[in-house]
Amino acid sequence: MSEAPDNPPAVATAQVLLIDDEADHAEVMAEALKRMGHVCTLVNDVAAAEDELKHGQFDLVVTDLVMESPDDGMKVLQAARATQPNAEVVMVTAHGDVATAKQAIRGGAFDFIEKPLDLDVFRTLCGNALNTVFLRAQNTDLKQQLDATLGFEGILGNSPAMRQVIAQLKQVAPSPLPVLITGESGTGKELVARAIHNHSRRGSRQFVPINCAGLSESILEDELFGHVRGAFTGAEKDRQGRFEYASGGTMFLDEIGDMPRPMQAKLLRVLESGEVVRLGSNDAKHVDIRLISATNADLGAMVEDGDFREDLFFRIKGVEIELPPLRSRREDIPLLVRHYVAKFAQEMDRPTPGVAEDTMAALQRHDWPGNVRELINAVQNTVVMTDGDTVEPRHLPPGIKADGGYGSKHTLADGVPLNLDQLEKQAIRNALRVAGGNREKAAKMLGIGERTLYRKLNEYGLK
Repeated sequence: MSEAPDNPPAVATAQVLLIDDEADHAEVMAEALKRMGHVCTLVNDVAAAEDELKHGQFDLVVTDLVMESPDDGMKVLQAARATQPNAEVVMVTAHGDVATAKQAIRGGAFDFIEKPLDLDVFRTLCGNALNTVFLRAQNTDLKQQLDATLGFEGILGNSPAMRQVIAQLKQVAPSPLPVLITGESGTGKELVARAIHNHSRRGSRQFVPINCAGLSESILEDELFGHVRGAFTGAEKDRQGRFEYASGGTMFLDEIGDMPRPMQAKLLRVLESGEVVRLGSNDAKHVDIRLISATNADLGAMVEDGDFREDLFFRIKGVEIELPPLRSRREDIPLLVRHYVAKFAQEMDRPTPGVAEDTMAALQRHDWPGNVRELINAVQNTVVMTDGDTVEPRHLPPGIKADGGYGSKHTLADGVPLNLDQLEKQAIRNALRVAGGNREKAAKMLGIGERTLYRKLNEYGLK
């Protein structure tokens, strides 16, 4: 291994897992890294290490190569590779095990260091490993932000659920198939419909939306089909309907589940024949449209109840795209918040404020029953109320500030159930990381006394 420079590179606060069956040696390594501002978790055997790797999140794993068994360090390396793909692993080895340590590097370890430790070299090695981790994460974040911001017609989101939706849109858009978009109110169904239209062969033609909710049968029929002069009282001249106007382009029927049943039969005839007849006329006019429909209702259940025609259901459901509610893709909330904070600040001709960490945490805790539409309205209100250069929790609408549901309802990390001790341990790790290792600040963030925090640090092996 090459000699290290005199001063280790500066890195951000990291989560470090240290594994050594010699407790005193583990304490020495932890003290060296704690001086750099890192949060260290100490364990003394492979089983404890595997448990921590399964339930925690770490940037760096430092493990002794040989403990109770000669292959213990390799077992830790394998577990880290399987559970912590973004972390780096540093091996600590005696001089006689250098060959095995080199084998570990071929197996994915970052590097190794020989005992007895030179603490300056050790800190530098760990700093280099963490710089690699943070640079990789930064590059990934930048790419994700770029993809999420510019990825597909203004549709923001880089969560797995939204990446799947965007992949579907890119596949479906060029085809002539009808599309049914489902999802709760406020999830952005019309935005998705416009994205499909813009990336279709009809993108240069009209996109014609109409919301079927709340319209009586007669008004909806006139909107869709148009009329001729004298067709009814007040019809003083011919009027082109939406189907004719959309010909060559895309018709978007929002909340199609609210369409009166008699109109469902008339819509089916248009889709089957490609012809419309204006109210009061006998002349059929040919139309060429691509239909995109949307609903927040369960059309399958409506078909079973007799409230929606089964033949129309299958006609409009060429491809179904289901939009996830915002509460199931919370990782997209920071991106959405920052985007709309900047947007509304620009509209108000004022500098874009930053968003405090506890403000963002409150926004991520909220369940957003109104989905993205509710978030947009909340952010607009918040930007108006912000009186400084940072959005603080006091600027948030009262319903969001009072909402603590997310933190108390969700107890999963990467799909693995966490017990109470594991949750508490992870909360302490996160608080120390945000506080830069300052125990007093971390205790205030956690709402506990500094002595209690100190006791918990010892209890959980955190340094």
